[in-house]
Amino acid sequence: MNYTDQGRRDGKALIEVHDLLRSELSELRDILRQVRDGAMLAGDARAALNEMALRQNDWTLGAFCARYCGVVTQHHGVEDASMFPHLARREPQLKPVIDRLTEEHLAIHDAIQEVDRALTEHMTSPENHDAIQSAIDYLTDALLSHLAYEEQELVEPLARLGF
Repeated sequence: MNYTDQGRRDGKALIEVHDLLRSELSELRDILRQVRDGAMLAGDARAALNEMALRQNDWTLGAFCARYCGVVTQHHGVEDASMFPHLARREPQLKPVIDRLTEEHLAIHDAIQEVDRALTEHMTSPENHDAIQSAIDYLTDALLSHLAYEEQELVEPLARLGF
């Protein structure tokens, strides 16, 4: 198969963005676990979050989650608006894959909304971590499965067709 240099870069860029999302999600989960287990104080958690790649000035667990979820939503928006239509035009047999990925984006958006709801609840009951843990667990499962499927199905067509 012939792949262009640009196509290879496009496929690699998709994986790099996904790897950043995976890494940040893993760090978020670890910090939440440490705070829940009493192994990390809130101030230390803020300092750890401040070292992460996706950061903003007002660090709280909620601020990080909102920022992280915003990045995921923005990434999916670019895919839905640009990358998916480009690939579907160039290779119509990808339509079932793109349809599935688009549906997964909606499910992940719902999971993000649940994280937001759980964070609101957590702010009023900071001693209870169950709802936020459950919401982040669900988002983790949905997002990691989605990223793996997207890479499996789209990296090769991106390498051939570019973006």
